[in-house]
Amino acid sequence: MKSSIIFVAALALASAEWIDIDWSQVRPIEDFDHYWARLPAKLQYLRKLQPDRRVTFGQEATPGQFPYQAVVLISVPGGTALCGGSILSKNYILTAAHCVVDATGGTVIVGAHNYATYEPSQQRIAFGLSGIQYHSGYNPEIVRNDVATIRLNSPLTLNDRVKAVRLPATGDYRQFAGATGTVSGHGRTESGSTSNVLRFTSNPIMSQQECLDYWQWPEIIEAQNVCLDGVDGRSACNGDSGGPLTVVDAGSSIQVGIVSFGNGYCCTLGTPSVFARVTYFKDWILQHSDVQQ
Repeated sequence: MKSSIIFVAALALASAEWIDIDWSQVRPIEDFDHYWARLPAKLQYLRKLQPDRRVTFGQEATPGQFPYQAVVLISVPGGTALCGGSILSKNYILTAAHCVVDATGGTVIVGAHNYATYEPSQQRIAFGLSGIQYHSGYNPEIVRNDVATIRLNSPLTLNDRVKAVRLPATGDYRQFAGATGTVSGHGRTESGSTSNVLRFTSNPIMSQQECLDYWQWPEIIEAQNVCLDGVDGRSACNGDSGGPLTVVDAGSSIQVGIVSFGNGYCCTLGTPSVFARVTYFKDWILQHSDVQQ
């Protein structure tokens, strides 16, 4: 009898924490005027490009394949913005500064395969304005220091479907050029719409010079960035901002990048995606979370 009461109480607690989302109000952060208003004139042409119909994320993930993945829904002027993120700990999420700079709060979803449906593995936790910390040096004019953390209102329950991402060790300054990078998220696909189910693609990580040769903008591509080749039209796209770029290292995935920017709506033209480099910001991440390493 006692165990039955405990089970019912636990079920009631889980139900109380479930947050209903009006998905009709959710759009990628790149669909909001305030996002583009911050960007430099050189990138404004990207807004006029329309998504084409090729697959930007090559494969649907299997449930639980990326247990560190987070969906970050942000309350911003005009609606709810969709970004990605990764789990740092039971209390903190890692994402991009450009996702949260105008936010008043929001909801994080973890353990999701299809975020728009009820799944027993899902956890939905709110966060407030006081939980948002973005880099004090964030500069949208040159997309600099595009990193942020979110402190959740209540802790996650870590399990097989919800795990903290592994970060490179402090002092690990490898560039990872030539390694296979994997980016995961719910961004735009072949339909031009965001994907309810988690998808991913893998491509080579580029050297700094290769990325700079493409973008031709030395103020943008610096040591704090890492780039993923967009070969075969596979890349991060709208709705993936803030999400993780990982490589396999010593048999497990480590996060080496945070989705920062790419070729806007034209996500399938082979444009390299640009990420904030985790090793560059490792000290900042430690100082603005409860991660101990």
